[in-house]
Amino acid sequence: MIGYVWGRPMTTAGILDALLDVGPYALAGFTVLFSTLASAHAVLFKRDPRSALLWAGLIWMLPLGGAMLYFMLGVNRIRRRALLLRGEEDHYRSPGLEPACSPDALEQHLPSESRHLVTLAALVDEVVVRPLVPGNQVDCLVDGDAAFPAMLEAITAARHSVTLSTYIFDRDDVGITFARALGDARRRGVQVRVLIDATGTRYSWPSILGVLRREGVRYARFLPAFPRGQLVSINLRNHRKLLVVDGREGFTGGMNLRVGHCLARKPSHPVRDIQFRLRGPVVAHMQEVFAEDWLFTTGERLHGDHWFPQLEGVGRVFARGLADGPDEDFEVLQWTLLGAVGAARSTVRVMTPYFLPNAPLIAALNLAALRGVSVDILLPGKNNLPFVQWASAAHWWQVLERGCRLWLSPPPFDHSKLLLVDDCWTLLGSTNWDPRSLRLNFEFNVECYDPALARTLAGWFEERRRQARPITLSQVDARSLPVRLRDGVARLLTPIL
Repeated sequence: MIGYVWGRPMTTAGILDALLDVGPYALAGFTVLFSTLASAHAVLFKRDPRSALLWAGLIWMLPLGGAMLYFMLGVNRIRRRALLLRGEEDHYRSPGLEPACSPDALEQHLPSESRHLVTLAALVDEVVVRPLVPGNQVDCLVDGDAAFPAMLEAITAARHSVTLSTYIFDRDDVGITFARALGDARRRGVQVRVLIDATGTRYSWPSILGVLRREGVRYARFLPAFPRGQLVSINLRNHRKLLVVDGREGFTGGMNLRVGHCLARKPSHPVRDIQFRLRGPVVAHMQEVFAEDWLFTTGERLHGDHWFPQLEGVGRVFARGLADGPDEDFEVLQWTLLGAVGAARSTVRVMTPYFLPNAPLIAALNLAALRGVSVDILLPGKNNLPFVQWASAAHWWQVLERGCRLWLSPPPFDHSKLLLVDDCWTLLGSTNWDPRSLRLNFEFNVECYDPALARTLAGWFEERRRQARPITLSQVDARSLPVRLRDGVARLLTPIL
């Protein structure tokens, strides 16, 4: 006797027919279940409600595909992987680092009109793992014309070690010059490690990796853009810019390794920026962050005096390295920015190429302006990413209506990142005021407490501002309806830009 399955004879043809009958229902049920799980995960674990709403909408608008995109791009498993690699070890700590400064020492260092910033240092103490350390020197290097020769000179003088981390390492005149300098250092017996973001290697073709291989430089790519079996990490990039030589001299800021930063060469796509040279105990923070990233990427642990020498004070700047990323350092910069703007009594100066602030940051800027603080925001007049420019313009009215002042600088495109508070506190480094920097990227910044440094940078900021044109609320409101709609649509995608 022939059996039956769902009304079909239990033969090969009958079973196939039965499966074809129920297949669409099974697929629909799986799609609903998968989409429900994905949207529930977004609702439960996405801290930004706009991001959660956007992902939930995408999940249901693109059946199955939206849920797959969410689990590939929207879920952060980096912290778990970092903890597994590090095992039971805590964060890297330089054995030669001097003890953290006390609140009393910081208060004595600051002029009387700036001593309220001691409370800001106390706030940052609570959200970061590294202490505020005295005795640092910070020098400003404007554009690649000043920064790159200083960085190459340091590499040429290296005796023990060179560590370099960058987002973009182009294969152009600048990139090849750096690769050869690193190769020369290796041939002198210097220990060299280079970490490049995997996406950043794709900005030029062929990539710089072949040159580094020929020079014998040991390098690694941070989170390959399309890693087999690890697609969940393709949206998380290492945006840090770190160069540390012999563990004693460090360079950081927002500058990538590419010829566009050398304005004297008149490149086809010029980019203005500012880099910083640091000496003193804070350089250990830079080396610690590189060592953690290198361990995360390669499994190799960097220890010893040639990486972490004894460091002594060489200047008057109180400074601290701030690592930020979608791992255990999540939202360190968000809290620091909110605390700094909230602590301001006289001036706040913001300089960023990408201004897509979230609601808390907008509120902090507005509250500062309402308290009588002079808040100036300096942005590029023409962005290198038009879509980001549109989304940024959709935010401008929210800060202008409460008294903040907004300025657009003339070309060339300005990639500088800076926050100055009360002509005493400086935040410098790689972070932009956008969700990608504050939530997705691995970033590095340095907070500095020193009136002399802040006044120097304030003068540089004011020079740039005098060349810029002000943007008023009436100008923003006068945009045509199509432009406002375009900007508004771009703003909807802010959480994932």
